[in-house]
Amino acid sequence: MPDINTFNGASAEEGPVTEKQFVTDGLLPQEQVGRLRPSDPNLPIEELRERLEKDNYLFLKGLLPQQDVLKAREEYFKFLSPSGVLKPGTEPVEGIFDLGKDIAGFPGIGAGETGENGRPGGNQAAVFVDLALQAHTEDWYAEDFCKHPALSSFIAKLTGWGDNTMMFRRSLLRNNIPGAHAIGVHYDQIFLRHGDISNITAWCPMGDIKLTGGGLIYLEDSKLIGQEIEAEFFRKAEKAGFTDEEAKNAFNSNMMATGLLSESPSAFATQFNRRWLVSSYEAGDVVLHDAFAIHASTINHDPEGVIRLATDLRFCDSSRPYDKRWCNFYRVGDGV
Repeated sequence: MPDINTFNGASAEEGPVTEKQFVTDGLLPQEQVGRLRPSDPNLPIEELRERLEKDNYLFLKGLLPQQDVLKAREEYFKFLSPSGVLKPGTEPVEGIFDLGKDIAGFPGIGAGETGENGRPGGNQAAVFVDLALQAHTEDWYAEDFCKHPALSSFIAKLTGWGDNTMMFRRSLLRNNIPGAHAIGVHYDQIFLRHGDISNITAWCPMGDIKLTGGGLIYLEDSKLIGQEIEAEFFRKAEKAGFTDEEAKNAFNSNMMATGLLSESPSAFATQFNRRWLVSSYEAGDVVLHDAFAIHASTINHDPEGVIRLATDLRFCDSSRPYDKRWCNFYRVGDGV
């Protein structure tokens, strides 16, 4: 078994991106690709706040202890191994997909393949999906990983929320099998409209992710775009005579069935004349992003068949109105 203290391979690099980046509408042209700016979590807190405000994201290198992250990764793939997802003869912490299997039997959770947060896959995927859903409630994830003090204390300090910092119980623990459907274009406020705009997302890679491994990508300078799209949604909702509840619904008739902005990241970048910012990631990295940061993911083309595993943890200021639908564990069809 590999030593989970030394499992490595990805890093934040510099210079132009030479690895091809594939999204759901094809290859991203070179002119549409840039690099995320990494930040040291030990920089002065005011500088980190300025970076988050300017960039809409904060790419923190090594915020979480790598050993703790890899332990959760190991537990996850041990838990899912009865589904047959792993390549025989490999260790769970490696998360290597059995490339002899049909990827249709191993769909990602919350990747936008189904409307209204529906259940992915059919009968052939039942065992895998059931285990992937149940993993959200296991103590090694819901308690040990999600409530890691290194993350919660950092967010409390960065935001200034202090003791009012609350992590939503609902999270999205996503696996991404090589070649499977990527995450479409969206910003998080779409799914958190039942509260004030006082939330922040921590995207946590649970293992190393190569540049070709299906990591998250961020649209450059996207906050104003997201805010204007959101305002336009509400203008359309008012004109259509929507009730307040209908207007806040991420799956209303003015939006895609999945609540996403687009399933075509390259076309979206062309429309708004922006680049997608990409990076490799290491276990222990965390990317924080604000409610209107537009993001998506690339298709996982890891050459070794490594499954991309990551989770979205969301925090809010509990002294202000917040979306109470997010206080329960993730479940299929919860309407969020």
